[in-house]
Amino acid sequence: MAYMLGCEKVRVEFPTKDVFDGVSLGVNEGDRIGIVGRNGDGKSTLLALLAGALQPDEGRVLKNGSVRVGMLGQTDDLRDEDAVERAVVGDRPEYEWAGDARIRDVIAGLVSDVDWHAQVKTLSGGQRRRVDLARLLIGDWDVLALDEPTNHLDVRAISWLAEHLKRRWRSGDGALLVVTHDRWFLDEVCNEMWEVHDRTVEPFEGGFSAYIQQRVERDRLAALAEEKRQNALRRELAWLARGPKARGTKPKFRVDAAQALIADVPPLRNELELKRMAMARLGKQVVELKNVTLGFEGREPLLRDVDWIVGPGDRYGIVGANGAGKTTLLKLLAGKLAPVRGHVKIGKTVRFAILSQHLDNLTALGDDRVREVISRYSCRVMLDGKEYTPGRLLERLGFSRADLNEPVCDLSGGQKRRLALMLILLDEPNVLILDEPGNDMDTDMLAAIESLLDGWPGTLLLVTHDRYLMERVTDHQFAVIDGGIRHLPRGVEEYVELEEAKRRAGGVPAFAKGSGAAGAAAGAATDAPAQKLSGGEIRALRKAIDSSERKMETTRGKIEQARAHMAEVDPTDFVALGQAQAAIDELEARLEELEMAWLEACEALGE
Repeated sequence: MAYMLGCEKVRVEFPTKDVFDGVSLGVNEGDRIGIVGRNGDGKSTLLALLAGALQPDEGRVLKNGSVRVGMLGQTDDLRDEDAVERAVVGDRPEYEWAGDARIRDVIAGLVSDVDWHAQVKTLSGGQRRRVDLARLLIGDWDVLALDEPTNHLDVRAISWLAEHLKRRWRSGDGALLVVTHDRWFLDEVCNEMWEVHDRTVEPFEGGFSAYIQQRVERDRLAALAEEKRQNALRRELAWLARGPKARGTKPKFRVDAAQALIADVPPLRNELELKRMAMARLGKQVVELKNVTLGFEGREPLLRDVDWIVGPGDRYGIVGANGAGKTTLLKLLAGKLAPVRGHVKIGKTVRFAILSQHLDNLTALGDDRVREVISRYSCRVMLDGKEYTPGRLLERLGFSRADLNEPVCDLSGGQKRRLALMLILLDEPNVLILDEPGNDMDTDMLAAIESLLDGWPGTLLLVTHDRYLMERVTDHQFAVIDGGIRHLPRGVEEYVELEEAKRRAGGVPAFAKGSGAAGAAAGAATDAPAQKLSGGEIRALRKAIDSSERKMETTRGKIEQARAHMAEVDPTDFVALGQAQAAIDELEARLEELEMAWLEACEALGE
């Protein structure tokens, strides 16, 4: 692996903080590195340092002279007066860029819905972000340094970006450095993680899932002072190992190796107990949509003839493209919008709490200090069977004593979002509506929020583009798509597949239009096979499933043998090591093919 860039004994100091001290790192060809850490610890600074946009106070940044580095910052340098076409492809003639399949793919994946002749200054923040990302990706770079590339992207665009980055270079070529809080994205594209903390950078092998496992083991060996952190990470790992069925086909690390670590970890949520408590607080009815049509004048209806039921204790995640109507649906469910046709029935005991994208509940607080705000609340909140005062709740959400003296207006974006969540919980709602709660939060704070929501005994409705957060805290996922609300039994992955099928078909929906499912059970029924299988077809599918399972077990055994053989190879014999690794890679590819064949047969059989 050729060395591409890095740094030696680097120190970076800002007027109020030392960011790095004595940091040495290297990036080689083939590296796909995710950078994580708490907000303010220096993730963006590290990216700018390696990309050459920032000079260190001590030490040096090294770069192979021929290496081309492309960087996406959190802000763009697009010119407001430029047309979108010029911003993306520059002065290249159309025949040149239109004849390049890679450029066409980038344009189709990111800006196909943006007016090619519109001025940049007329674009929304999300459109502008996608234009800047497209501008970067059409370039020919050896190293890509991306700072929060998934910001303002919807689920489909995030999925496209992950696939693009996986295909962009051949295996062993190019390098990727990415700072993001999207943990699904990190797992998809990264083979190494760097954790930025305490003025240093600590490397971990593997994607985000492997990083979590290694952090758990590291913390397990640490002193009792690290106990709180360890427990939170063990809960994360438990979800990774027991997560949605859709994850089973492409595990990022061997689940059986994790079982020893989580053997004594209870389920993340006692669903029956939470539903029982929700019934006691809510009664039998929460919200019911009956034959609802919703739209705005001069536009196609966002919802058409929809029937949908939200019950006590239901934890529903809602996905959809930007502009599909997710936020509008939340307002409809909360009674803040009236449908054009049909009606919305809200239970008499329902008490809504809404965390909006714009944090409306903090606007009136102005420059009030955090300490003053929480002093106005004397109530205690029950979460996961425990009683929390406002002060304890703030501590659980990552606030320090020093933060209590900060004016609300001076808090960071992530702190404001956590404070807003705490305030609506203190209002003792029984239906919680969260619109993009993960914005501006680092991975540790997202884990704290998820742990908090695990014990919340009410109905939860969540809109987010963060696939990990969505599948972590909700029990069922639904898509707002083509005027309906569709249940997604296989989670967000199923929605991405539907959108891709529709795109390939030229915009024709990949399923029949009509009303959404009335609850998870009805939604699941819409996914049943269109035709009943014959007895012969059922027997053939069962035979294929049994055969695949036997072959998978045999292949796993061969992989273990190959790994054992590799461990015995002379570590200085690079040729033999390469051959052994190639044999393992071939077996793992074969196992993945068998797993996909097994899954397809199970789906065809309806199991």
